[in-house]
Formats: sequence, C-alpha cells, structure tokens
Amino acid sequence: MATFLSFFLLSSVALSLVLVSVTAESLERDFLSHKKEKLTHFRVYWHDILDGKDPTSVMIMNSPKNYTGATGFGLTRMIDNPLTMAPDLSSKMVGRAQGFYAAASKEEVGLLMAMNFAILEGKYNGSTITVFGRNSVFDKVREMPVIGGSGLFRFARGYVQARTHVFDIKTGNAVVEYNCYVLHY
Repeated sequence: MATFLSFFLLSSVALSLVLVSVTAESLERDFLSHKKEKLTHFRVYWHDILDGKDPTSVMIMNSPKNYTGATGFGLTRMIDNPLTMAPDLSSKMVGRAQGFYAAASKEEVGLLMAMNFAILEGKYNGSTITVFGRNSVFDKVREMPVIGGSGLFRFARGYVQARTHVFDIKTGNAVVEYNCYVLHY
C-alpha cells in the first residue's frame, strides 16, 4: 500500500509539473505572438569607483594568499556603479550597474562580469538588462552577452560592447563606455 501511495504521489507531482510547464510555454507563446521584436541601442558610461568616502565597488573576496600571479585571480568586487549619459560623473545619471565582477583568469586580466543595468530614467525607467560574460579588460573593445531583462526589456537578448574611457592606475577607478544592443518585445 505504501509503495502504491508513493507512486501515486510522485506521478501526481510529475503530471503537475508537466502541466505547469506546458501552460507557461503557451502563455509565453501567446504573449510573444502579439508583440513585434525590436532592436534598441543605447550608450551609457559605467563609473567604477574604488576610492574615497563613497566607493561604488567594494572587494568582497581577495585573491588566495598562496596565489602569486599578477592577474588578481580570485579577487571579487560587488558593484553599484552609476551609469551616466556622458563620461563625466557629474553628467546625468540614467541608471545603475548592480552585481559583481571577479578576476577569473590566471593567464591575463580577464573578468567574469555579472550585472544588471537598472534603468532609472526615461522610457525604460524601471527596466533592466542582465549582462553576463567575460571581459578581457586590456582589449580595446570587449563584447559580452545580454542574457535577459525585465520590464520593457522582458525576453531581452543581445550584446554590449565595452571600451575603457579612463583608467586611473593609482586609484583603480575606471570609466567605461558601454554600447548596448538589445533585442526585446
């Protein structure tokens, strides 16, 4: 009897999961069939501030003590960086880059970037895009994928191109231009 009851419960749960999955797919298909996909391009400047009284990037994990390489392998920073319309920090802030980056390469300065661009102004106010990828910081142009979004960027996909505008070797502060190309509905 216990075996039959266990089989019945497991079968019921499995059937429920299949029905929920099929219903969710149907709802997504219905939503998408009424929408036209569009490409949005916007440019923002990402301000990574490591020094001063109000840093926007803080170390949450240092490189292991037994690691002696020059790439900072293992170092991880949590960020809440301003996104502005122009390279100057005093220009209009249009959003925040929130997430983290980590030194993920032992061979070069290569970062794993995981961040949301939370838009706080204009038509896309309250919407986000999610950037997740590899950033070889010494390359002139770095490309990372946009893997999702929310609000008006729901079902987003695309890519960003990052170009370092300014890097201060003494403070570690940086301003990076991000050109964002986002397909969404």
